[in-house]
Amino acid sequence: MLILTLRTDKPEAEIGLFEDENQIGYTVWQAHRQLAETIQTEIEKLLQKQGGKLQEIQGIIAYQGPGSFTGLRIGLTVANALAYSLQVPIVATGSDNWISVGQKSLAAGNDDHLALPNYGADPHITTQKK
Repeated sequence: MLILTLRTDKPEAEIGLFEDENQIGYTVWQAHRQLAETIQTEIEKLLQKQGGKLQEIQGIIAYQGPGSFTGLRIGLTVANALAYSLQVPIVATGSDNWISVGQKSLAAGNDDHLALPNYGADPHITTQKK
């Protein structure tokens, strides 16, 4: 099973490709404020390095937090959109060993259908100024 992993909770974003439990590719880059502009390009570059295509992904593991509000929002939106469009299972986890937990969850046939963020606290939403 070809699995894509995404972690976007901090300025350094991470994506990985795994064949079941075996890592076949991994990229970390300084995404910071360019995450929305760079994440899809980085996924494509990682797949190309491995000779793979987006349509070959069979499962997605997403880091759900806690972490940056904007980073998690962007990363989980991309992960959910890919899972939906490719019609593959998605699991979200926030543990220290999030990839292995996610791999075991996918192997057990689990599918969260929608990866939801855990920000670690309620978001600080300001009121609109008049």
